[in-house]
Amino acid sequence: MSETVAAIRAEFTKLRGVRGTFVALLLFVPLSVLIGALGGWSAKGAIESDSPGLRSDFTPEQAGLDGILYGQLALIVFGVLIVSSEYTSGMMRVSLLAVPRRGRLYAAKAAVTAVAAAAVAIPVTVAGYLVTQLALGSHGASIDASGVPGALAGAVVYLTLMSLFAAGTAAMARGAVVPLAVLLPLVLAGSQILSVVGATKEMVRYFPDRAGTRMLTVASQDAYTGFAVLLGWTVAALAAGYFRQRRWDA
Repeated sequence: MSETVAAIRAEFTKLRGVRGTFVALLLFVPLSVLIGALGGWSAKGAIESDSPGLRSDFTPEQAGLDGILYGQLALIVFGVLIVSSEYTSGMMRVSLLAVPRRGRLYAAKAAVTAVAAAAVAIPVTVAGYLVTQLALGSHGASIDASGVPGALAGAVVYLTLMSLFAAGTAAMARGAVVPLAVLLPLVLAGSQILSVVGATKEMVRYFPDRAGTRMLTVASQDAYTGFAVLLGWTVAALAAGYFRQRRWDA
């Protein structure tokens, strides 16, 4: 147990020391809050001007969670870099000398990824919601409105799992280029585009990001289904990453 705790402490130290990884984690904060504020301000103007540009399914409660859907891109980068940075820098050899058991090292990285992602996701999710409602002014909704607390909790779980999923894909690729080239476009627009194409409309519902967003949909009836699908993707990615790490030389 003490060796596991020491490995986790070492991973936290490396997280703070690797600038790119730490910056990616911190970028989640301004991205989510700023986009939430801009979205609320824009929606307020559209409501008051009776603009047709306001989407028909708009609700202030759901708008409060829109910011983190863009901010999550920073957490995906964080999840990829926390694993891949050691391979690209050659530090993996040093890490394996300190922690020869690869399973323990991998578990420590996963634990630190989850804890760090959740640590920023909890306050930022709440802050993003409140800032959006503040920007909406009199059109805003309270944080205890029906379905909102559950959606906020689901958002934290979603962000944590997506970070772990990204870490698992980086472990499979043992680098950052391929995971980032696939995950960022997919989450930013790819899934949305595929969801309106007849041939892929049903299939895309089971993509990790599309399934997971049901967890942060206010008053969703499919939150548990979305959680199960995203959890399955995350476990599969982490397992595949672990087996690749065991087989490859550092």
